[in-house]
Amino acid sequence: MKKEWRLFSLAVGFFTRIPVPSVPDFHESDLNHSAKYFPLIGVLVGALAAITYWLGIKVFPVEIAVILSMLVTIYMTGCFHEDGLADAVDGLGGGWEKEQVLTIMQDSRIGSYGAAALILALLTKFEALSHIAVIQMPVVLIAGHALSRYAAMLVIYTQSYVRSAGKSKPLATQLSIGELVLATGFGLAPLLLLQAQLLWALLPVVLVWCWFSYTLKRRIGGYTGDCLGAMQQLTEIAFYLGILAFGSQAWSVA
Repeated sequence: MKKEWRLFSLAVGFFTRIPVPSVPDFHESDLNHSAKYFPLIGVLVGALAAITYWLGIKVFPVEIAVILSMLVTIYMTGCFHEDGLADAVDGLGGGWEKEQVLTIMQDSRIGSYGAAALILALLTKFEALSHIAVIQMPVVLIAGHALSRYAAMLVIYTQSYVRSAGKSKPLATQLSIGELVLATGFGLAPLLLLQAQLLWALLPVVLVWCWFSYTLKRRIGGYTGDCLGAMQQLTEIAFYLGILAFGSQAWSVA
């Protein structure tokens, strides 16, 4: 248990701004094994978003509560995944050859493709969440954050890291079957709290995951840290849109 708590603390420190005690005798391999807790971090971030939304809805209109919940998730993760989305889209949109794509992704400046992707992603997320039933929102937020991080973790499991170094290099080694099973439990468990018909929201998530995974494999032969952030954002949005498309009560926000 002490070892697992150490790995979980590393995951919290790497993926969020939540302060954690320093870990003695740190090795990059420790962070690799902590990746199994990536979906559990999603549960934590989603829960904070849900609490913020639930408190906000008691005082403000739905739209303001949604914005506050989004602000909390962005702050808690240091805009980690949104930055990845912008960089990945800049690279894939502006580059032709693999090395050119990777060079553009590594550029700290945001380009037109990345800016457009970031604006559209935030706007789509806001609009989708604003139209989901208030009673469904806490569970939807927790499930969306956990599932989307599980989707990103599956990229780590199924593909290879394509840089010799980078912010996600410690996560590049494939997980063991046992670690994958544990991560699967964390990523999918919140879905059990949803109404049965809402599980159809998994369909657009699977489609987006397959499409973006294929795009990464074809264009650069694997993934980078930015690609993981992009996958998390894209599948999170796909899940919310799926909730709207298949939820019988999704348009009731009263």
